[in-house]
Amino acid sequence: MVSMDEFPISSANYISGYKIVENKGFVYGLTVRARGVGGDIGAGIKGLFGGEIKQYVTMMEESREESITRCIEHAKELGANAIISVRMDSDSISQNMQEVLTYGTAVVIEKE
Repeated sequence: MVSMDEFPISSANYISGYKIVENKGFVYGLTVRARGVGGDIGAGIKGLFGGEIKQYVTMMEESREESITRCIEHAKELGANAIISVRMDSDSISQNMQEVLTYGTAVVIEKE
């Protein structure tokens, strides 16, 4: 996984302390995950009593990290060293599948 120190990303249209010297274009990272039968059973039981469903939280955290990593890889392929205007989206594909999309604008930045 790439750290923010190695490859800055920002939900803003800029990165403080840096200037944008080149716009490389739109980038994205997508992943689709399916919940396992065991997770569905545990979630169903938890749903009866209320509370956080940790299996799903873990699945969504892993999906988020994977989509961010793929977005960064896409930006690197274009020759960028940062991503600005980062957004994330998530949606159900079916009853047990979830997609997570990270997207933004790949840029080349330099310290000001």
